[in-house]
Order: sequence, then structure tokens, then C-alpha cells
Amino acid sequence: MARLSVPHLFLSLVLLAGPPEAEFGYSVLQHVGGGQRWMLVGAPWDGPSGDRRGDVYRCSIGGSHSAPCAKGHLGDYQLGNSSQPAVNMHLGMSLLETHGDGGFMACAPLWSRACGSSVFSSGICAHVDASFQPRGSLAPTAQRCPTYMDVVIVLDGSNSIYPWSEVQTFLRRLVGRLFIDPEQIQVLGHYLRRQRDPSTFLREIRDIASDPDERFFFNVTDEAALTDIVDALGDRIFGLEGSRGENESSFGLEMSEIGFSIHRLQDGILFGMVGAYDWGGSVLWLEEGRRLFPPRTALEDEFPPALQNHAAYLGYSVSSMLLPGGRRLFLSGAPRFRHRGKVIAFQLKKDGALRVAQSLQGDQIGSYFGSELCPLDTDRDGITDVLLVAAPMFLGPQNKETGRVYVYVVGQPEHSQDSRFGFAMAALPDLNQDGFADVAVGAPLEDGHQGALYLYHGTQTGIRPHPTQRIAAVSMPQTLRYFGRSVDGRLDLDGDDLVDVAVGAHGAAILLSSQPIIHLLPTLDVVPPHISVVQKDCRRRGQEAACLTATLCFRVTSHTRGRWDRRFYIRFSASLDEWAAGARAAFDGSGQRLSPQQLQLSVGNVTCERLHFHVLETSDYLRPVALTVTFALDNTTKPGPVLDEGSPTSIRKLVPFSKDCGTDDECITDLVLQAHMDIRGSRKSPFVVHGGRQKLLVSATLENKKENAYNTSLSLRFSRNLHLASLTPQRAKSVRVECSVPSPHARECIVGHPVFQAGAKVTFLLEFEFSCTFLLGQVLVRLTASSSSLERNETLQDNTVQTSAFIRYEPHLMFSSESTLHRYEVHPYRTLPVGPGPEFKTTLRVQNLGCHMVSGLIISALLPAVAHGGNYFLSLSQVITSNAKFKSLTVVSTFKLETENGSVLQLTEASSGSEKPVSKAKHGKSNQNKPKQSLLDMQSLLEVIQSRTTLISLWILIGSVLGGLLLLALLVFCLWKLGFFARKKIPKEEQTDEKLEQ
Repeated sequence: MARLSVPHLFLSLVLLAGPPEAEFGYSVLQHVGGGQRWMLVGAPWDGPSGDRRGDVYRCSIGGSHSAPCAKGHLGDYQLGNSSQPAVNMHLGMSLLETHGDGGFMACAPLWSRACGSSVFSSGICAHVDASFQPRGSLAPTAQRCPTYMDVVIVLDGSNSIYPWSEVQTFLRRLVGRLFIDPEQIQVLGHYLRRQRDPSTFLREIRDIASDPDERFFFNVTDEAALTDIVDALGDRIFGLEGSRGENESSFGLEMSEIGFSIHRLQDGILFGMVGAYDWGGSVLWLEEGRRLFPPRTALEDEFPPALQNHAAYLGYSVSSMLLPGGRRLFLSGAPRFRHRGKVIAFQLKKDGALRVAQSLQGDQIGSYFGSELCPLDTDRDGITDVLLVAAPMFLGPQNKETGRVYVYVVGQPEHSQDSRFGFAMAALPDLNQDGFADVAVGAPLEDGHQGALYLYHGTQTGIRPHPTQRIAAVSMPQTLRYFGRSVDGRLDLDGDDLVDVAVGAHGAAILLSSQPIIHLLPTLDVVPPHISVVQKDCRRRGQEAACLTATLCFRVTSHTRGRWDRRFYIRFSASLDEWAAGARAAFDGSGQRLSPQQLQLSVGNVTCERLHFHVLETSDYLRPVALTVTFALDNTTKPGPVLDEGSPTSIRKLVPFSKDCGTDDECITDLVLQAHMDIRGSRKSPFVVHGGRQKLLVSATLENKKENAYNTSLSLRFSRNLHLASLTPQRAKSVRVECSVPSPHARECIVGHPVFQAGAKVTFLLEFEFSCTFLLGQVLVRLTASSSSLERNETLQDNTVQTSAFIRYEPHLMFSSESTLHRYEVHPYRTLPVGPGPEFKTTLRVQNLGCHMVSGLIISALLPAVAHGGNYFLSLSQVITSNAKFKSLTVVSTFKLETENGSVLQLTEASSGSEKPVSKAKHGKSNQNKPKQSLLDMQSLLEVIQSRTTLISLWILIGSVLGGLLLLALLVFCLWKLGFFARKKIPKEEQTDEKLEQ
């Protein structure tokens, strides 16, 4: 025997081992007798092969847990009227506690007795006293063999039958077909007949004969009739289970197998008889020595005779339920009825009359619906609230025997849930001490036939649909098979005043010891209750912070009575903003999470612990700081209590940031936003954007006229023809402004985080640059202010401001020209030379020096073409363009040189896809709504054709030469007179000359 621990909830475990070949653990029963606590374990296959008499083991609980389970040897006793123990009776398949005498009842449903060559398994139950000795037995369906009869052979000596040898053969055959004990023979010498009337004599013989007379009364007239007599007196022939032949007899109670299921009533015992009525089954109520059972005909409405061969097995399980008004209903399951199973709730009268109140039928073929029944009084008021019906062989997904338990509440069918779930069930006392009874359901085929046990807690109106605990055999150190095949839980066996649960397995029995239940009521208080946004009262990590203290308290209560240690330990851990990405708060000296700590508690007392933490500067002040404490019982050093299912295992406290908004703690703000643009322009008179001006200024002012505004934000939207260059607060440097860029033409700014205080005012200067890409006819700037504080509807209209202006763009163009011929004279009166004159080129270039695009450009060039007398001296031979395409080229007019007129060459731009349109006031015009891309570079090749040669006069040449010589002579004479040609000496040279002369 070993004591084990089972994780989760409140059960520990004691393992009791036994011989698996004896099916040790097939049934279990908690028992108190002789001043000791026992767990009785049935082993119905105990015994050598071919003689499985079965037995019951008793296992001591509450002692040293070292003694093995003792075999009771109940199978060696003679039960019933048999002269020797029956073989293969499988004692211990059912166990039942008896009241008042400290004894119990063990049943052997296959206990049999022979009748000739036939063996009838009527079943038997033995009373066992507190000293573990049999004290009588119950076999209420055991009958005398159906072939028992009194045979009287009368010889009158008349020699009426001849030859006598035939009579002797008849007697030998007759006696050979009978089973006669030595004490059952008697010979009488003679018989004095008082009545000599033959008719009277025949009537007497008919009365003596068994019914019907046609079969058992014979009129022998010849020797052949003796053969019929022998056949009639022979053994009866019974059909096999579930079959009937034409010449076969049917069973009544001969094969009832009493004790296959058993249930104690307040006024007797209810037995299931699965083999009665050709295995259709029935029930028997044993009350004060009287046996009551319904006749076959009473069950025909629910179990039609036409389905007799189906072997419904009524009585496979039996129980009872109490209804309001003191009415009682018996319950019995027939798991093979129509192969789907059936359960009937009925009343059994004192006269054997049966009235079915309700019947329940299974859903699936072969599920064995009704093989286990468990009525449950959840609120313990004496009235049955819930009926659980098991279908342990119910096929679930993938055709696995998952099993199913159906839950019926007050006669209303309601399905619940989950191999061979429901193979065994037992109503349990209030294990979790919530005032409602509980139930245990076995599933011996789960986890590869290792088995499991499910615990369900009761409620006011029924049971919870989901198990509170699943105890699996795979979690136990020992390898078990079919754990959960039987279950019982009513008594305290280990002496701790707590109810225990006994569970059977293949070759083992397990005692699950319940643990004391405690309820923890945690409280968590924080001082101060709010976190100040503005005021910091301590320093942590070199920064100003708000310091707080949390007080964690546990109040412990328990409804568990008995002897157990009321002191125990818990382990708890605490965390701050455990799910947040960034830490806003931390425990003093340990960081964001507090390492697990141990705390001793005691039932009936309150124990507290202090936790110190601080909050640093944070941008997220809207969400409160979450302080979470998780805790669990610490039973690592010694077994202790367990938490009630309803007890919390964690507590959370949200510490908000203080708003400083008066006594109502509700901030009502009034944000006022104003904005002004430094340009003005209307649709009729737009503002002209000159080449030297590329910036636009907007001044915005935000003011809070009421209480604090939390999470204040400023939303900025502007048109595509603007670029935001800067946003600069002009005043109130203490008001912090941070902006993000959600899109190229939008900004989201946080103003004065975390709080834009009452009366605060801030002015922004927004500097924009005009876009060179998008040329629109209007600039627009829209600002919107908002906060998380409350602002009334009547003041919301000034939270949004929009300013705009209509604009036009002035192009910045440069026009230049260059020619290959710088001078060409045309004499007005001389004859022009014949033939073309020199060819020359003139290049005209237009450049866009600004960033704005120009489109629709028109270039006009004035060219002199007509000389004096109306003679044309210049013609345009070819126009070559580059970097631009023109859609037209026309000569508008011509002019004469003396009138300073000329030809007008007009070039109109054809393309509309250039990036840099250009224009000049006289030479072209621009359209800002049609952008162009390329520079315009126009070259014109001009050819001047001279019509005749003009001669110069000879006298003009001679006069010019003579005039030039005369002018030169006059110039030389003047220079000579001025001494220009006389050379002067310096004084030093003069002295040198004088010395040389001397």
C-alpha cells in the first residue's frame, strides 16, 4: 500500500495493490466495522482456473499503511442450502453496506445450483458481520428444481399388463432419467382404497397430476404409451440466452442472477435480475422478508414480447429517487433494449403491480445506455435533483469508445458530455463544502485503458456540466489498468474527519483522500490612491518620481472540520503593467516584477504584506497603472489544505493618474484655437506668388480657458501645393509640443503632455514653402484641437479653424539672343548687288529661372525685312528649335527700317507636358494651371539677300586722303612747336659734360 499525491484540486491518493488476475478492484466499498475503517475490495475472479468463486479483500485505512490487504476467504463458505461451496459464483461483484450492525453484503450473481443436468444461476448475496464472518445469505429467486416431483408407483397385482418385461424396461428408463437422493426413496406395502368409483378415482388422479393435464396425465392402454411417459418426465430443454426454439421452454426466474446490481432502500433492498424472463430482466424488492417482483406481463408495455429475443438486461443497474411530496420512484436500466438501451422510472406496489412513470431511451446502438445510474440530491434537501445515466460504450469521434453521461433534471432530458465514460458512478457527499452534493464518474478505458475518474460538483438545480477535476491513472507512479471501473465515496477512512473516495482498478484499489478546503479573500490597497501627474514626491534612479505603497492582505476562512493544521504557506508574486510594452512603474529596488515570496497564513486571521513601488515620468498617463498579485498554496514541504474552487488566485489593482479637476474629478475644458495667414487673395484678386517669395507663414494660438485638458492634441492639414518647413512655439516654452507625420500633408501634434493646464496658452508659427510640383489656385491650412477631457458641445465650434487664400504664380523668365553677323550695312540710295548676300544665324533663348512651371508660352520676334524704296533685303529661310515643340509658326507682319517696323515671327508652344514653363510680359504669357517640363531654346537662321552693288565716289576717296594728310601735318607742327621733339638733359649729365670739356 502506498500513499501518493494527485496534482490539482484537493485529493491525495492511497494505492492498494491486489492480484490483477482475480479482478481485484472490480468493486469497492467504504466500510466501518469493529471500530475500524476499512476499504472493501471485490475480487470476483479470485480462485484457481475453473473455479472462480471470487472473494472480498479488506484493507485497513488510517494506520501505518504498510499492511497489505487481507483476503476474507468468503468464497470458501457454504452459501444457501447447498451442501458444498458453489463454483464460479464470482462473489464480490456487488458490495452493499448494511446499517446498524457494522456488516455488509457481498453478492455472487453467478451462484448456481444443479437440477439434473441443468445448472441455474439464480444468484445469492451473503451477509457478512463486523468480524468478517458470513451470517446467512439471501437467494430470493432460488427455486426448487423445476423437475422435482413426487412419483408414486402403484401396483394392483392384477397382471393387467403383459408381458411384464415391458413394465420393467419402462421403470429402468424412468429411474435413469431422474436424479434421486438416497433419502428420497420410500416403499409402501399396500394402499387401502376407500372409493371404488372409477370416475372419482380419475378425478383425483387429475388433481394430483401437474398442469396441464394434457401433458402430464396419461392413460396407458398399451406398451407404446410408456415411452411418452418417460419423455414427459425427462429434463426440460431451455433456449440459449436471447433465443427460443419451437420445442424449448422459457425461463422465469431460474437464471435471474440476483445481486448483479443492488441498491439499499430505507425499507429494504432492490435487486436487479438481468437473467429473469429469458434475460429480458426484471427487478426484485426485498422488504421485511417479503419479496416483490413484477410478473412478466407487467413489463410487456415497455418491453414487448416480440422483442424478447433481444435480451434487454433490465436490472443491469438499479437505484431509486425521491420526489417532492415523499413519492419514491425505482430506477432500472436495460442497456440492451433495442440495442440502444433504456431506463425506466417506476413504482412497485405491495401487490407486485408495476406502473412506469417515465422511460428514457439511448441514442446510439451498442452504447449500453443505462448500464449505470446515479441519482443526485445536489442541495441535500432530501429531494433528488439530477439523474445521471451512463452510456460508457458510446462511440465518439473516430469510432472510439469515449463514453457519454446523460444528465436529466426534474424529468426533463438534457444531454451532457465525455472511454466508457460512466462505467461507474457514485454520489458523493459535499467534497468542496459548498453545500451541494457531488458526483464521481469513472472512465476506465481512457488513456489507453489506464482509466480516469471525473469529479463533478453539484449546484442548486443540478450539477455542473464540466468536471471540476480529472484524476488520470497516467499521472500516478504505478501503472494501473481500468482505473475508474468502480467507485464509492461516503465515509472517512483515514481518520482525518474528511470524506474519502474509493476507486477500483484492474488488480488495484485506490483511496483518494480529500484535503481541507480553505477560502482566501485577498485585498489590495494603494496609498496614495492616485498618481500625481504634476507633483513628484521622491527620487528614484536619479529622476523625480511619484512613490506609492501597496498593502496586500489575506483573510482565511474554512468550513472544514476535523483535525488538521490551520497554518499553511502561500507563495505570491507581484508585477506592474505586466502586459505593457514599456515599463511606467517599478518596485523599489527590484524592477518591474517582484520575485516570488513566501507568506505564512492561518485560518481565521488576516495577514498583510507591504509592497513599495514608484512611477517615473511617462507619456502614457491615460491608462492607469496595473498592479497584479498572483498567489498559490505552497504545499511543497508538507501536505496542506487546498483552495476552494471559488477562491481567487490573483488580485489586480488599477491605480489611476490624478486629474486635479475639482471634487467631481471630472475635467471640463474649453479649448480655443485661432489662426492667421500672412497673405490674402480672393478669387477675383488672387495673390501673386513672385519669384522672390517662396514662403507662407501661419500664426496659430491654442488656449485652454477652463479645467485641465488631458491628452491634448493638435491636428494639422494643408493643401498639396504647400510644404511644412517648421512649426515653432513662440511663447510658453514650458509647454512641450511633439509632432508626428502620418502623411506628407498632415501633422499630429501632442501639446503640453501629459496635461495642458487650465489657463495655458501657446502660439505656434507655421512656416510653409510653396510646392514647385503641385500648382493649385488656392492654399488651405486647417487646424483642429482636441483632448481626452470633456468639452461641452457649445464650445466645440472654436476647436477648428481654417484659413485659405487664392493665388497665381509669376514666372521668372530670361530672354537672350546671339547672332553670327554683328554688322551689315544697307545703303538707302545705292544700287543693291545682284545675288544673295551673306548668310547668318540668330539664336533666341528663353530660360525659366524659377521653380514654377510655365505653359502656353508665346514668343514674338521682330525682324527688319524691307529697305528704302520698298525693296526686301532680308528673308527668313529656316527655323530650328530645340528642347521644345511649337504647334504653329507664322509671320504676322513686315516693317520698313525707317519706320522701325518689322516682321513679327510668332512661335506658339505645342506641348503641354514640360516641367518648366517660361514667359515674358511682352513676348509671351503664362498659364499656371497647365504645367510644362522642358526649357525653351529657339534658334533662327536668317539669310539677307542683296539685290544690287553700291559704288563709292572717287572724289570722296581723294578728298578723304588729302584731308587726312593735312590733319596729320598740322598735328606734327603743333607737337614740334611744343618742343615734343627737343631732348632735354639732366643736370648730372650736364656737369659731367662740363668736366670733360675742362
